Amino acid sequence: MEPEIRRQNAKPSPEKSPPGPDAAAILPVTAGPAAAKGAAKKLTLIPLIFLIYFEVAGGPYGEEPAVQAAGPLLALVGFLVFPFIWSIPEALVTAELSTAFPGNGGFVLWAERAFGPLCGSLMGTWKFLSGVINVAAFPVLCIDYVEKLFPVFESGWPRNVAIPISTLMLSLLNYTGLTIVGYTAVVLGIVSLMPFLVMSSIAIPKIHPHRWLSLGQKGVKKDWNLYFNTLFWNLNFWDNVSTMAGEVDRPQKTFPVALLVAVVFTCVAYLIPLFAVTGSVMVDQSQWETGFMADAAEIIGGKWLKIWLEIGAVLSTIGLYEAQLSSSAFQLLGMADLGILPKVFAVRSKWFDTPWLGILLSTAICLGFSYMNFTSIISSANFLYSLGMLLEFASFLWLRRKMPTLKRPYQIPLSLPWLAVLSLVPCAFLVVIMVYATKVVYLVSGLMTVGGIAWFFLMRLCKSRKILKFSNGDIGEVLGEDR
Repeated sequence: MEPEIRRQNAKPSPEKSPPGPDAAAILPVTAGPAAAKGAAKKLTLIPLIFLIYFEVAGGPYGEEPAVQAAGPLLALVGFLVFPFIWSIPEALVTAELSTAFPGNGGFVLWAERAFGPLCGSLMGTWKFLSGVINVAAFPVLCIDYVEKLFPVFESGWPRNVAIPISTLMLSLLNYTGLTIVGYTAVVLGIVSLMPFLVMSSIAIPKIHPHRWLSLGQKGVKKDWNLYFNTLFWNLNFWDNVSTMAGEVDRPQKTFPVALLVAVVFTCVAYLIPLFAVTGSVMVDQSQWETGFMADAAEIIGGKWLKIWLEIGAVLSTIGLYEAQLSSSAFQLLGMADLGILPKVFAVRSKWFDTPWLGILLSTAICLGFSYMNFTSIISSANFLYSLGMLLEFASFLWLRRKMPTLKRPYQIPLSLPWLAVLSLVPCAFLVVIMVYATKVVYLVSGLMTVGGIAWFFLMRLCKSRKILKFSNGDIGEVLGEDR
């Protein structure tokens, strides 16, 4: 069954109870009003798989700079190896913690339970900003593909008008409800991948395997910053879906299966076209910029295939935008339920049951970042996300130690020392990403972090002075397990 969610006024909350095994076994979660009433439709397995897919990838669009930065061989190795050192560990952690704390808020809830309100708030700041910065990249990426069909959008007022209009229209679709967004993701995922399957099939007779071994053109310097950021941007954000755990049907069973299928599906979707194009198309390495897959489609199959792939790219960016905007909006809702943000952020639409204020705020910030350079966008998002992920892995390990008796419907079958090893490799990669960041990214990220700390103490002041209304963080209790 679904977790039984109910309020128990006669019984003190675990936070206020004396510490002990029983206190760790039952914890409050941020299940929204709709979850408590059971009235709203829940996300089921298939829509959840495609939402995770669009949280992370959305197709092979955007993988091209890895070849430009380091050549075909290292690009292929990166997309083969990186899932094992990053995607799988992150997905496993997400599966365990999402089933242990099946409520909206996700990683914010985990950090708050592990290290307290300040860390929960700071996690929320880093992940929310990285999320909306990442979302801001998708209208830009969408217009980058549209301009290949309609050159009028390359620059000037047509481009400057197209970006905000597309952003607002996509946000309006998000407002109509998570169930609609989930099934839209299924359709968009299937349709956007079709041209890549056709292109890869046509390319098979033209493939020369020795081209896969190329380290790039002679004299072209490796751009490690671009290489690592491209891999990271294309294969991260597995934990974003955790912010919507309260909206998922039977999360204890659905989350682990959905994450496993999504990891395999995403990696295959990246690798097949990359093997096909690098093996069959020989062009100057500098041409492997974002959007080159469309040019490769024309070389392999003709103009019709290029147009089809560009249409698929536009559909893919719609799916990416919808999935990640949903995560950002529900994260704010979860933070309000936890008492980190004012109660107003937990208000839902009467018609669609969506967190309309979270959608509105996320859209506004997204518009502000949408005119940044594409590379600058993903670099800033990656740095903030890296800070959040370091805190997330630390929270995961500390919760295993702090709450050993906490019920975990899905649990990684490793002891704490081996879990530390499992976390060490992705954390080392996070440090590498941060080391290769530019001074501008350091400055922007530092200012945002200081701002996040200041925001926490401002909210604390508002709560103590009762300037704004806050939840007490004790929303309900999850009892039992799926049956």
